[in-house]
Amino acid sequence: MMAGLAAMCLPTMAQEKAADHGAVKTPSTGGNSFDGPGAITYPAVNDAEQRRIDMFMGDWRDSLPRTQFGSLVLRDILDDGDNFSPPQKGAVLQGANFVAYGRLAAGNVTVPSTLKGVQEVYYIDGGAGEITAGGKTVALHKDIGILMPVGLEFTMKCTSNDDLTMYVIDEPVPTGFKPKTQMVVADEEKVKVRVPMENSPYTLPGASGHWAHVVRDLFNRDDGMASVGDVITVEIKPLEMGEPHPHRLNQEEIWVSIDGDSLALMGNQLRLMSPGMGYMIRPDGQSMHSNINYGDKPVKFLWFSGSSVRKP
Repeated sequence: MMAGLAAMCLPTMAQEKAADHGAVKTPSTGGNSFDGPGAITYPAVNDAEQRRIDMFMGDWRDSLPRTQFGSLVLRDILDDGDNFSPPQKGAVLQGANFVAYGRLAAGNVTVPSTLKGVQEVYYIDGGAGEITAGGKTVALHKDIGILMPVGLEFTMKCTSNDDLTMYVIDEPVPTGFKPKTQMVVADEEKVKVRVPMENSPYTLPGASGHWAHVVRDLFNRDDGMASVGDVITVEIKPLEMGEPHPHRLNQEEIWVSIDGDSLALMGNQLRLMSPGMGYMIRPDGQSMHSNINYGDKPVKFLWFSGSSVRKP
C-alpha cells in the first residue's frame, strides 16, 4: 500500500508540463525550485536543531486573545522572535510582525482605525461582512484578500449571523516607503493559477511548481506590500506532496494551513497540520521541508515570504 501511495504522490519524468488554461506566469520572490532530486544537497550530519521543530510551529488555539480596532479579536499563530532560536513556541518572525487568526463577532463593527508604521493583509476564512476605506466599500466572504495600507482610515463590519473570521498578516513599513492610497482587493476565485517558469518534468499537470503546488497570487510588492514579498495561496491535491527543499539563507517563508488536514515534513520529522496552524522552517539553506496531502480532498495554505533581517 505504501508503494502505491508513493507512486501516486511522486511525479515522474513521463508527466507533462501543466496546462496553461489562460493562466498568467508570475515570478516568485524567495523560495527554491530544483531541476531534479539530484540538485538537492544534504548536510553530512543531522543538525540537532531538527529536534526543536515544534518551536517553529504555532496554533492560534494555544494563544491568548487580544483585541484590535475595538472589536476584532486576534489570536497569534506565529509572532516576533528569532528565525533560528525561538525564545518560545511560535516566536520565529523577524521580517513580518505576526500572523494571527481574527474573529469579528456577528453584528460587530470595528472603530474607525488607521494603521501606523505597519500594513496588514486580511484573508477571509468564513462568515460575511464588509470593509470600508477611502470612500470604497468591499464585500467580504471566504477567500477574499484585502491589503490595507498604512495611513488609510477604515472600518470592518460583520454582516452575517456567523462570526467573520480571517487570517491577519502584519508587516512593518520601512522608512521612506510609499504606500498605496487605496486598499487593494484580491478575489481568489478570480485569480488565475500560476504556471511553471520552466518546463520541469517533475511538475504535476495543473501545478505551478515544487512538484504539486497549485499557486494563486494575492499580493506582492507591485500591489503595495512593504516588507513581505509575496502573499499567495497554495493548494495540494489529494495524495500529492510538495518538493522537499530548504529555504534560502535569511529568507523567511511561512506556511499557514487554512483548509484540510495534512502532514508537514520538517527536517527528518513529520507533524500533523490542521487549519489554524502555521510553521516556518529555519532559513539556514539546509533544513528541508514539504507539505503532504494524505487525504482524499484538496488542502490549502496561506503562504508569505520576506527577508528575515532583524527589524529595528
